[in-house]
Amino acid sequence: MNLQFEEIPTQDDARIGIATLDAEQSLNALSLPMLITLQERLDHWASDPQIVCVLLRGNGTKAFCAGGDVRSVIQAGRTHPGEVPPLAAHFFAAEYRLDYSLHTYPKPLFCWGHGYVLGGGMGLLQGANVRIVTPSSRLGMPEISIGLYPDVGASWFLSRLPGKLGLFLGLTGALINAKDALDLGLADRFMLDEQQDALIDGLQQLNWQEQTDIQLNSLLKALQQEAIGHLPAAQWLPRRERLDACLDVGNLLGAWNAISLLQHSDDPLLVKAGKTLFDGCPLTAHLVWEQIARARNKSLAEVLQMEYAMSLNCCRHPEFAEGVRARLIDKDHKPHWHWPEVGSVPQAVIDAHFSKAWEGRHPLADLTEY
Repeated sequence: MNLQFEEIPTQDDARIGIATLDAEQSLNALSLPMLITLQERLDHWASDPQIVCVLLRGNGTKAFCAGGDVRSVIQAGRTHPGEVPPLAAHFFAAEYRLDYSLHTYPKPLFCWGHGYVLGGGMGLLQGANVRIVTPSSRLGMPEISIGLYPDVGASWFLSRLPGKLGLFLGLTGALINAKDALDLGLADRFMLDEQQDALIDGLQQLNWQEQTDIQLNSLLKALQQEAIGHLPAAQWLPRRERLDACLDVGNLLGAWNAISLLQHSDDPLLVKAGKTLFDGCPLTAHLVWEQIARARNKSLAEVLQMEYAMSLNCCRHPEFAEGVRARLIDKDHKPHWHWPEVGSVPQAVIDAHFSKAWEGRHPLADLTEY
Protein backbone atom coordinates (compact mmCIF):
# COMPACT_ATOMS: atom_id res chain seq x y z
CA MET A 1 0.00 0.00 0.00
CA ASN A 2 3.04 2.29 0.42
CA LEU A 3 1.53 3.77 3.58
CA GLN A 4 2.23 3.18 7.26
CA PHE A 5 -0.07 4.14 10.11
CA GLU A 6 0.64 4.09 13.80
CA GLU A 7 -0.87 5.46 16.99
CA ILE A 8 1.41 6.38 19.85
CA PRO A 9 0.32 7.23 23.42
CA THR A 10 0.52 10.58 25.17
CA GLN A 11 1.11 11.11 28.90
CA ASP A 12 -2.62 11.62 29.51
CA ASP A 13 -3.67 8.37 27.78
CA ALA A 14 -4.65 10.01 24.50
CA ARG A 15 -3.04 9.01 21.18
CA ILE A 16 -1.22 10.68 18.30
CA GLY A 17 -1.87 9.43 14.79
CA ILE A 18 1.14 9.20 12.47
CA ALA A 19 0.66 8.64 8.74
CA THR A 20 3.81 7.90 6.73
CA LEU A 21 4.09 7.91 2.96
CA ASP A 22 6.26 4.88 2.24
CA ALA A 23 7.16 4.78 -1.44
CA GLU A 24 10.77 5.92 -1.17
CA GLN A 25 11.84 4.76 -4.64
CA SER A 26 9.23 7.00 -6.29
CA LEU A 27 9.92 9.85 -3.84
CA ASN A 28 6.61 9.00 -2.15
CA ALA A 29 4.52 9.76 -5.24
CA LEU A 30 0.80 9.49 -4.51
CA SER A 31 -1.12 6.67 -6.20
CA LEU A 32 -4.90 6.36 -6.23
CA PRO A 33 -4.90 3.54 -3.61
CA MET A 34 -2.67 5.69 -1.37
CA LEU A 35 -5.03 8.66 -1.69
CA ILE A 36 -8.09 6.58 -0.85
CA THR A 37 -6.48 4.79 2.09
CA LEU A 38 -5.01 7.98 3.53
CA GLN A 39 -8.41 9.68 3.30
CA GLU A 40 -10.10 6.80 5.09
CA ARG A 41 -7.58 6.78 7.93
CA LEU A 42 -7.64 10.56 8.38
CA ASP A 43 -11.44 10.50 8.47
CA HIS A 44 -11.30 7.75 11.10
CA TRP A 45 -8.83 9.69 13.22
CA ALA A 46 -10.90 12.87 12.90
CA SER A 47 -13.87 11.13 14.53
CA ASP A 48 -11.86 9.21 17.16
CA PRO A 49 -11.95 11.21 20.43
CA GLN A 50 -8.76 9.51 21.64
CA ILE A 51 -6.71 10.89 18.73
CA VAL A 52 -5.58 14.40 19.70
CA CYS A 53 -3.40 15.28 16.70
CA VAL A 54 -2.01 13.86 13.47
CA LEU A 55 1.46 13.94 11.89
CA LEU A 56 1.84 13.41 8.15
CA ARG A 57 5.35 12.59 6.94
CA GLY A 58 7.30 10.75 4.25
CA ASN A 59 9.93 8.02 4.44
CA GLY A 60 13.42 8.49 3.02
CA THR A 61 15.81 11.42 3.10
CA LYS A 62 15.10 12.82 -0.36
CA ALA A 63 11.45 13.80 -0.29
CA PHE A 64 8.28 14.20 1.70
CA CYS A 65 6.33 13.76 -1.54
CA ALA A 66 7.39 14.60 -5.08
CA GLY A 67 3.86 14.64 -6.50
CA GLY A 68 1.11 12.43 -7.81
CA ASP A 69 1.61 9.22 -9.76
CA VAL A 70 0.86 10.88 -13.10
CA ARG A 71 2.64 8.11 -15.00
CA SER A 72 -0.17 5.70 -14.13
CA VAL A 73 -2.76 8.29 -15.14
CA ILE A 74 -1.13 8.79 -18.54
CA GLN A 75 -0.58 5.09 -19.17
CA ALA A 76 -4.27 4.47 -18.44
CA GLY A 77 -5.13 7.20 -20.94
CA ARG A 78 -3.44 5.38 -23.80
CA THR A 79 -6.49 3.16 -24.07
CA HIS A 80 -8.79 6.21 -24.11
CA PRO A 81 -7.24 8.62 -26.65
CA GLY A 82 -9.06 11.94 -26.70
CA GLU A 83 -11.17 10.91 -23.70
CA VAL A 84 -10.91 11.17 -19.94
CA PRO A 85 -9.68 7.78 -18.67
CA PRO A 86 -11.73 6.53 -15.70
CA LEU A 87 -8.56 6.28 -13.60
CA ALA A 88 -7.89 10.00 -14.13
CA ALA A 89 -11.40 10.98 -13.09
CA HIS A 90 -11.08 8.92 -9.91
CA PHE A 91 -7.50 9.99 -9.19
CA PHE A 92 -8.03 13.75 -9.39
CA ALA A 93 -11.32 13.63 -7.49
CA ALA A 94 -9.69 11.63 -4.69
CA GLU A 95 -6.62 13.87 -4.58
CA TYR A 96 -8.52 17.16 -4.46
CA ARG A 97 -11.01 15.81 -1.94
CA LEU A 98 -8.12 14.77 0.29
CA ASP A 99 -6.46 18.18 -0.08
CA TYR A 100 -9.65 19.97 0.91
CA SER A 101 -10.22 17.73 3.91
CA LEU A 102 -6.71 18.55 5.15
CA HIS A 103 -7.42 22.28 4.93
CA THR A 104 -10.57 21.75 7.01
CA TYR A 105 -9.25 19.07 9.38
CA PRO A 106 -10.80 19.41 12.86
CA LYS A 107 -7.67 18.49 14.84
CA PRO A 108 -4.08 19.77 14.89
CA LEU A 109 -2.45 18.41 11.73
CA PHE A 110 1.32 18.59 11.34
CA CYS A 111 3.07 18.01 8.02
CA TRP A 112 6.82 17.39 7.91
CA GLY A 113 7.86 18.83 4.55
CA HIS A 114 11.49 17.78 4.18
CA GLY A 115 13.33 17.29 0.90
CA TYR A 116 11.31 17.60 -2.28
CA VAL A 117 7.76 18.81 -1.78
CA LEU A 118 6.42 19.03 -5.31
CA GLY A 119 3.02 19.05 -6.99
CA GLY A 120 0.76 16.72 -5.03
CA GLY A 121 3.15 16.98 -2.09
CA MET A 122 2.49 20.72 -1.99
CA GLY A 123 -1.23 19.96 -1.92
CA LEU A 124 -0.73 17.91 1.24
CA LEU A 125 1.64 20.36 2.92
CA GLN A 126 -0.51 23.42 2.28
CA GLY A 127 -3.52 21.75 3.89
CA ALA A 128 -1.83 21.20 7.25
CA ASN A 129 -2.34 23.37 10.35
CA VAL A 130 1.40 23.35 11.04
CA ARG A 131 3.53 23.20 7.88
CA ILE A 132 7.10 22.33 8.84
CA VAL A 133 10.06 22.86 6.53
CA THR A 134 13.71 21.93 7.04
CA PRO A 135 17.14 22.83 5.60
CA SER A 136 16.61 20.16 2.92
CA SER A 137 13.17 21.41 1.83
CA ARG A 138 12.68 22.25 -1.85
CA LEU A 139 9.09 23.23 -2.59
CA GLY A 140 7.63 23.80 -6.03
CA MET A 141 5.00 23.28 -8.69
CA PRO A 142 6.97 21.98 -11.73
CA GLU A 143 4.05 21.20 -14.04
CA ILE A 144 5.26 23.58 -16.76
CA SER A 145 7.68 20.79 -17.76
CA ILE A 146 5.07 18.03 -18.13
CA GLY A 147 2.19 19.78 -19.86
CA LEU A 148 -0.15 19.82 -16.89
CA TYR A 149 -0.54 22.97 -14.71
CA PRO A 150 -0.10 23.76 -10.99
CA ASP A 151 -3.08 21.98 -9.41
CA VAL A 152 -3.91 20.61 -5.91
CA GLY A 153 -5.16 24.06 -4.92
CA ALA A 154 -2.19 25.96 -6.36
CA SER A 155 -4.57 28.31 -8.17
CA TRP A 156 -5.62 29.39 -4.67
CA PHE A 157 -2.28 29.60 -2.85
CA LEU A 158 -0.20 30.95 -5.75
CA SER A 159 -2.71 33.70 -6.53
CA ARG A 160 -2.38 34.92 -2.95
CA LEU A 161 1.40 35.36 -2.93
CA PRO A 162 2.88 38.89 -2.92
CA GLY A 163 2.97 40.76 -6.22
CA LYS A 164 3.69 38.56 -9.24
CA LEU A 165 5.58 35.86 -7.36
CA GLY A 166 2.78 33.31 -7.61
CA LEU A 167 2.53 33.80 -11.36
CA PHE A 168 6.31 33.57 -11.69
CA LEU A 169 6.56 30.37 -9.65
CA GLY A 170 3.71 28.79 -11.61
CA LEU A 171 5.22 29.69 -14.98
CA THR A 172 8.78 28.64 -14.18
CA GLY A 173 8.41 25.75 -11.73
CA ALA A 174 11.13 27.46 -9.68
CA LEU A 175 11.90 25.80 -6.35
CA ILE A 176 11.71 27.65 -3.04
CA ASN A 177 13.69 26.88 0.09
CA ALA A 178 12.62 26.93 3.73
CA LYS A 179 13.23 30.67 4.18
CA ASP A 180 11.24 31.43 1.02
CA ALA A 181 8.39 29.21 2.24
CA LEU A 182 8.24 31.07 5.55
CA ASP A 183 8.52 34.47 3.85
CA LEU A 184 5.70 33.68 1.42
CA GLY A 185 3.34 32.12 3.95
CA LEU A 186 3.76 28.62 2.50
CA ALA A 187 5.20 27.21 5.75
CA ASP A 188 4.75 27.87 9.45
CA ARG A 189 7.79 26.46 11.23
CA PHE A 190 11.43 25.67 10.52
CA MET A 191 13.14 22.68 12.13
CA LEU A 192 16.23 20.61 11.49
CA ASP A 193 15.77 17.37 9.58
CA GLU A 194 16.91 15.46 12.64
CA GLN A 195 14.39 17.13 14.99
CA GLN A 196 11.40 15.04 13.96
CA ASP A 197 11.83 12.63 16.88
CA ALA A 198 12.04 15.59 19.27
CA LEU A 199 8.79 16.94 17.86
CA ILE A 200 7.03 13.61 18.34
CA ASP A 201 8.42 13.26 21.86
CA GLY A 202 7.27 16.78 22.70
CA LEU A 203 3.78 16.08 21.38
CA GLN A 204 3.63 12.97 23.57
CA GLN A 205 4.57 14.99 26.66
CA LEU A 206 1.92 17.68 26.17
CA ASN A 207 -1.15 17.86 28.37
CA TRP A 208 -3.87 17.64 25.74
CA GLN A 209 -6.69 18.40 28.19
CA GLU A 210 -6.00 22.05 29.03
CA GLN A 211 -4.12 25.05 27.63
CA THR A 212 -3.02 22.89 24.74
CA ASP A 213 -2.59 25.83 22.36
CA ILE A 214 -0.12 27.54 24.70
CA GLN A 215 1.87 24.36 25.31
CA LEU A 216 1.96 23.51 21.62
CA ASN A 217 3.12 26.97 20.65
CA SER A 218 5.90 26.82 23.25
CA LEU A 219 7.06 23.45 21.94
CA LEU A 220 7.17 24.61 18.32
CA LYS A 221 8.95 27.86 19.24
CA ALA A 222 11.58 26.01 21.25
CA LEU A 223 12.32 23.53 18.47
CA GLN A 224 12.48 26.31 15.87
CA GLN A 225 14.82 28.35 18.06
CA GLU A 226 17.26 25.43 18.15
CA ALA A 227 17.19 25.22 14.35
CA ILE A 228 17.03 28.86 13.29
CA GLY A 229 20.78 29.25 12.81
CA HIS A 230 20.56 26.80 9.89
CA LEU A 231 17.85 28.72 8.00
CA PRO A 232 18.98 29.29 4.39
CA ALA A 233 19.10 32.72 2.80
CA ALA A 234 15.98 34.05 1.08
CA GLN A 235 15.89 33.63 -2.70
CA TRP A 236 12.67 35.13 -4.00
CA LEU A 237 11.51 38.03 -1.85
CA PRO A 238 14.78 39.89 -2.53
CA ARG A 239 14.05 39.45 -6.25
CA ARG A 240 10.38 40.42 -6.01
CA GLU A 241 10.79 43.97 -7.31
CA ARG A 242 12.62 42.75 -10.41
CA LEU A 243 10.10 39.98 -11.05
CA ASP A 244 7.12 42.29 -10.54
CA ALA A 245 8.58 44.63 -13.15
CA CYS A 246 9.34 41.71 -15.46
CA LEU A 247 5.74 40.50 -15.30
CA ASP A 248 4.12 43.92 -15.54
CA VAL A 249 2.68 42.90 -18.91
CA GLY A 250 -0.76 42.65 -20.42
CA ASN A 251 -0.91 39.07 -21.63
CA LEU A 252 0.76 35.68 -21.49
CA LEU A 253 2.84 36.27 -24.60
CA GLY A 254 4.42 39.28 -22.89
CA ALA A 255 5.11 37.25 -19.76
CA TRP A 256 6.61 34.38 -21.76
CA ASN A 257 8.95 36.72 -23.62
CA ALA A 258 9.98 38.62 -20.48
CA ILE A 259 10.81 35.50 -18.47
CA SER A 260 12.51 33.77 -21.41
CA LEU A 261 14.89 36.75 -21.66
CA LEU A 262 16.04 35.99 -18.12
CA GLN A 263 18.13 33.17 -19.63
CA HIS A 264 20.60 35.92 -20.51
CA SER A 265 20.62 37.37 -16.99
CA ASP A 266 23.66 37.53 -14.73
CA ASP A 267 21.61 35.87 -11.98
CA PRO A 268 21.90 32.03 -12.02
CA LEU A 269 18.52 31.55 -10.34
CA LEU A 270 16.77 33.66 -12.95
CA VAL A 271 18.72 32.00 -15.77
CA LYS A 272 17.43 28.60 -14.66
CA ALA A 273 13.86 29.89 -14.31
CA GLY A 274 13.95 31.45 -17.75
CA LYS A 275 15.27 28.28 -19.36
CA THR A 276 12.68 26.10 -17.63
CA LEU A 277 9.86 28.22 -19.01
CA PHE A 278 11.45 28.44 -22.47
CA ASP A 279 11.75 24.64 -22.61
CA GLY A 280 8.32 24.15 -21.04
CA CYS A 281 4.86 23.62 -22.42
CA PRO A 282 3.29 26.70 -24.07
CA LEU A 283 -0.24 25.44 -23.36
CA THR A 284 0.60 25.05 -19.66
CA ALA A 285 1.81 28.65 -19.58
CA HIS A 286 -1.54 29.83 -20.93
CA LEU A 287 -3.36 27.74 -18.32
CA VAL A 288 -1.22 29.20 -15.52
CA TRP A 289 -1.94 32.75 -16.67
CA GLU A 290 -5.66 32.02 -16.80
CA GLN A 291 -5.95 30.02 -13.58
CA ILE A 292 -4.16 32.68 -11.49
CA ALA A 293 -6.49 35.36 -12.85
CA ARG A 294 -9.65 33.28 -12.29
CA ALA A 295 -8.71 32.15 -8.77
CA ARG A 296 -8.24 35.54 -7.14
CA ASN A 297 -11.83 35.80 -5.95
CA LYS A 298 -12.65 32.10 -5.58
CA SER A 299 -12.85 30.05 -2.40
CA LEU A 300 -10.62 27.01 -1.99
CA ALA A 301 -13.55 24.70 -2.77
CA GLU A 302 -14.34 26.65 -5.96
CA VAL A 303 -10.69 26.53 -6.99
CA LEU A 304 -10.48 22.74 -6.56
CA GLN A 305 -13.70 22.34 -8.53
CA MET A 306 -12.18 24.48 -11.32
CA GLU A 307 -8.94 22.49 -11.24
CA TYR A 308 -10.83 19.21 -11.50
CA ALA A 309 -12.24 20.37 -14.83
CA MET A 310 -8.80 21.54 -15.94
CA SER A 311 -7.12 18.25 -15.04
CA LEU A 312 -9.68 16.10 -16.82
CA ASN A 313 -9.42 18.27 -19.90
CA CYS A 314 -5.63 18.04 -19.79
CA CYS A 315 -6.10 14.27 -20.10
CA ARG A 316 -8.10 14.82 -23.30
CA HIS A 317 -5.44 16.94 -24.99
CA PRO A 318 -2.00 15.71 -26.15
CA GLU A 319 0.39 17.93 -24.18
CA PHE A 320 0.06 16.26 -20.77
CA ALA A 321 0.69 12.78 -22.16
CA GLU A 322 3.67 13.98 -24.19
CA GLY A 323 5.21 15.86 -21.28
CA VAL A 324 4.95 12.87 -18.95
CA ARG A 325 6.38 10.61 -21.67
CA ALA A 326 9.38 12.86 -22.25
CA ARG A 327 10.14 13.74 -18.63
CA LEU A 328 9.05 10.71 -16.59
CA ILE A 329 8.61 7.64 -18.81
CA ASP A 330 11.15 7.68 -21.68
CA LYS A 331 13.16 10.43 -19.97
CA ASP A 332 14.57 11.75 -23.24
CA HIS A 333 13.63 15.27 -22.03
CA LYS A 334 12.64 16.20 -25.57
CA PRO A 335 8.89 16.73 -25.58
CA HIS A 336 7.29 17.36 -28.95
CA TRP A 337 4.52 19.79 -28.06
CA HIS A 338 1.46 19.83 -30.26
CA TRP A 339 1.53 23.64 -29.99
CA PRO A 340 5.28 24.37 -29.87
CA GLU A 341 4.98 28.16 -29.98
CA VAL A 342 3.26 30.16 -27.26
CA GLY A 343 1.48 32.26 -29.87
CA SER A 344 0.12 29.21 -31.68
CA VAL A 345 -2.16 27.91 -28.92
CA PRO A 346 -5.78 28.59 -29.97
CA GLN A 347 -7.88 30.53 -27.47
CA ALA A 348 -10.62 27.94 -27.94
CA VAL A 349 -8.28 25.23 -26.66
CA ILE A 350 -7.40 27.28 -23.58
CA ASP A 351 -11.08 27.98 -22.86
CA ALA A 352 -11.96 24.30 -23.35
CA HIS A 353 -9.76 23.35 -20.39
CA PHE A 354 -12.17 25.14 -18.05
CA SER A 355 -15.29 23.44 -19.42
CA LYS A 356 -17.28 20.58 -17.92
CA ALA A 357 -15.84 17.13 -18.65
CA TRP A 358 -18.29 14.85 -16.79
CA GLU A 359 -21.94 13.92 -16.76
CA GLY A 360 -24.37 15.30 -14.20
CA ARG A 361 -23.44 16.95 -10.92
CA HIS A 362 -19.86 18.07 -10.25
CA PRO A 363 -18.04 15.18 -8.51
CA LEU A 364 -16.66 17.69 -5.97
CA ALA A 365 -19.88 19.63 -5.46
CA ASP A 366 -20.04 18.55 -1.83
CA LEU A 367 -16.62 19.85 -0.75
CA THR A 368 -18.09 22.60 1.41
CA GLU A 369 -19.90 19.97 3.49
CA TYR A 370 -16.63 18.98 5.21
